[in-house]
Amino acid sequence: MGGGGQLTEPGEPGTGGSGRVFTWEEVQRHSHRNDQWLVIDRKVYNVTQWAKRHPGGFRVISHYAGEDATEAFKAFHHDGKFAQKFLRPLQIGELAATEPSQDHNKNAAIVQDFHTLRAQAEDDGLFRVRPMFFCFYLGHILLLEALGWLTVWVWGTSWMLTLLCSIILATAQIQSSWLQHDFGHKSVFKTTHGNHIMQMFIMGHLKGASTNWWNHRHFQHHAKPNVFSKDPDVNMLHVFVVGAIQPVEYGIKKIKYMPYHRQHQYFFFGMFFIELFRNSKELVLAMTFYLRYFCCYLPLYGLFGTLALITFVRFLESHWFVWVTQMNHLPMDIDHEAHQDWLTMQLHATCNIEQSSFNDWFSGHLNFQIEHHLFPTMPRHNYYLVAPLVQALCEKHGIPYQVKTMRQGLADVLRSLKNSGELWLDAYLHK
Repeated sequence: MGGGGQLTEPGEPGTGGSGRVFTWEEVQRHSHRNDQWLVIDRKVYNVTQWAKRHPGGFRVISHYAGEDATEAFKAFHHDGKFAQKFLRPLQIGELAATEPSQDHNKNAAIVQDFHTLRAQAEDDGLFRVRPMFFCFYLGHILLLEALGWLTVWVWGTSWMLTLLCSIILATAQIQSSWLQHDFGHKSVFKTTHGNHIMQMFIMGHLKGASTNWWNHRHFQHHAKPNVFSKDPDVNMLHVFVVGAIQPVEYGIKKIKYMPYHRQHQYFFFGMFFIELFRNSKELVLAMTFYLRYFCCYLPLYGLFGTLALITFVRFLESHWFVWVTQMNHLPMDIDHEAHQDWLTMQLHATCNIEQSSFNDWFSGHLNFQIEHHLFPTMPRHNYYLVAPLVQALCEKHGIPYQVKTMRQGLADVLRSLKNSGELWLDAYLHK
């Protein structure tokens, strides 16, 4: 499923397909943590042991246990032939000839039309990369980093210049986030290794963070966006109840707060540091970020001032990141697992923001969130080219394709949170 990390050896030995046939009912019985089957192109695979070694994390593959994972597999793996050699030993049979290719009554026509659309996008070269786009993008990040330091080194550390430096550094940080996101989705280089090395460099040396931690959470979000218990981005019970379903459920239960709030936070940050420290390369790269930062700013601000500066930069960056990423998702449908086809699931959970040069840069092209979710390995500079094709397909099947202004998208985040709070309060008081 999700392709974070590197594939280095094939999966555990298996039958490689034994001529056995299964019904969907049989496949769906194997959807537990210690017993996981899934289907790709009508072939049935036992991924119980492989899930623990899956480069994208065991959770993302577990989210499709007992289901058809064909569309997700093709979306995540830019080199399907390479990934297939890891699947081959895991095959235990195929679906019976009498069984449909899709499970849970998914719309076969939508699945086929989307498959045709993806093939057209590949034929049109929309998965081909323009290397200079990413070279210039990395160059402008490095230039911003240098400009931030030169501002206070040359002209001084007054409050206004420190504020300007903070804004420049926060801009460099958020743009680094967008760029590592590209490499994390394997949308730049042809090889997994090349993408992984560059993501580690950007995430570690330019941001001081962990790629494994990011990838294992982010691929779950892509696999099941806005699905409770599967998408980490909407499991925010320690802060918010979100959507229209969860507030009512927790209001009826008369839950005012989550008693595991502090433990949940400790677990969240604990997992971040575990992922960082278990990879020595990532740890070294993260250390180079902080070493570079303190070497540059400690002589200018002292220890306390340097720590205050980086904290403020993180504060600015985190707000930028959250508002941009949530305006595409939080106002959309948030619900329990509905077992929808790939196109329908992604369109119900995502919307777009109008295109402009500023919006493209400001959001790292995540204003094309729909196209990004449908084709996560597509280079972002081609989203605008595939967007009309996606819109036409959605119109054909009556699937809403939402495009908002930036202002409307940001306002909808507040409107959605307000609506969720009102639903919780009404359920808490009256149901």
